Amino acid sequence: MRISLEGQVALVTGASSGLGYACAEALAAAGAAVTINYHSHREPAESLAEKIRAHGGQAIAVAGDVSVEADVDKLIAAAVSTFGRLDILVANSGLQKDASFGDMTLADWNSVISVNLTGQLLCARAALRQFRQQQFKPELSRAAGKIVHMSSVHQVIPWAGHVNYSASKGGVDLLMRSIAQEIGEERIRVNAVAPGAIKTAINADSIKGGAEEKLLELVPYGRIGVPEDVANAVVWLASDLSDYVHGATLFIDGGMSLYPGFRNNG
Repeated sequence: MRISLEGQVALVTGASSGLGYACAEALAAAGAAVTINYHSHREPAESLAEKIRAHGGQAIAVAGDVSVEADVDKLIAAAVSTFGRLDILVANSGLQKDASFGDMTLADWNSVISVNLTGQLLCARAALRQFRQQQFKPELSRAAGKIVHMSSVHQVIPWAGHVNYSASKGGVDLLMRSIAQEIGEERIRVNAVAPGAIKTAINADSIKGGAEEKLLELVPYGRIGVPEDVANAVVWLASDLSDYVHGATLFIDGGMSLYPGFRNNG
């Protein structure tokens, strides 16, 4: 069954590379008009927008820092002024600043929390406000709006040396569920995806050379994921095929969150 998002408008944050790039491309392939947000890498975002347009789709690239409230408002405004509305938010922007806990600086902590957690709050809140003020069109979607948060397996798996990152993703879990509890009665669906080991730039060092074989010990399914694995799930969560899915986190991890180290009784 082909998923169609024809007539709908999506905003994907942090979409100049990695998971955001794949999500924006997949949403466009399903028919959505896409606003591609980037922070500092304009060229790949613009190239993706041009690629989508060349294939008959609609896309624009817009700069903005998701941790800055005014920038987030401008992103929403750009999507609405260009395409007329907003139906889907993929709150994807994220970063890592790794350090052992004893060496982690307050700046390292604050920068990760401000993007990975506060940024998701700001984007979800701005999207909600737009959903509320625009006309609900059930012929486009059974939901009045869809929000997909980008979390991680590390919302449940502790990660030594990455305390700020894992704390931010644990926060995303309860942020998402609390928002979903509050606004579900407005027919606005809120969910999350939690990727595990995915072949993206942020994980390049983890899967380099022999490190991939070691990493596979943590993945029962026996392969490292690719961005399209996550993008396909995001498209499904944005579609009416998942209309009764609300307040859920979909783990896309090949079983990493099953704690495979305990397969033989620990």
